[in-house]
Amino acid sequence: MLGISAKEDKFFILFRQCTDVVCKTAQKFEELINQESISDEDAEILHQMEHEADDITTEITDRLNSTFITPLDREDIYTLAQMLDDVVDLSHGAVERMSLYKTRKPSIGTKELVHQIVKAADEIRKAFLCLNNIHFKKPEILAASEEIYHLESLGDSLYRQEVAWLFEHEKDPIEIIKWKEVLENIENTLDQCETIADLLKGVVLKYD
Repeated sequence: MLGISAKEDKFFILFRQCTDVVCKTAQKFEELINQESISDEDAEILHQMEHEADDITTEITDRLNSTFITPLDREDIYTLAQMLDDVVDLSHGAVERMSLYKTRKPSIGTKELVHQIVKAADEIRKAFLCLNNIHFKKPEILAASEEIYHLESLGDSLYRQEVAWLFEHEKDPIEIIKWKEVLENIENTLDQCETIADLLKGVVLKYD
């Protein structure tokens, strides 16, 4: 790995800040999914978190453009930052749809699916905390990545079960359309976490 100066270490600080926003967003999402309904004000809270993630991503990009030597490959830093931002965007998108569509109370399965996002976000944060010592923290990064794969696999099963439940038990076709779109957005959020795990594993291999 390239030498890391105090200035370059700022990338790891920014990554930590961004993963904090990812975790905060996931936790708020879970809090909201357990309510009877989601208001416009609730959705706005996640919108503000989305702006927070956007600002950090912009700072990372600006720093890449002004830094000659980076602690990780430039492309990896950029892609990781964008992917973290996307997790927040997708979470906000699901909450926004629930608010706009005035969906009914979420099912137990939907709540459990969101809980998988909370756990995946925590694993992402664990992995990113190890990036500044990648040589010695390889097992921790790989373990977090494997746990994310496990959570995403559970999420796939939950998603299929929930869609099947909708078609079997929900009589209102409009409600089916609403919830199917929300569920797809939630599942896409977990898929994005898995994509981050894939890239983290690739980064580890580069510096093995």
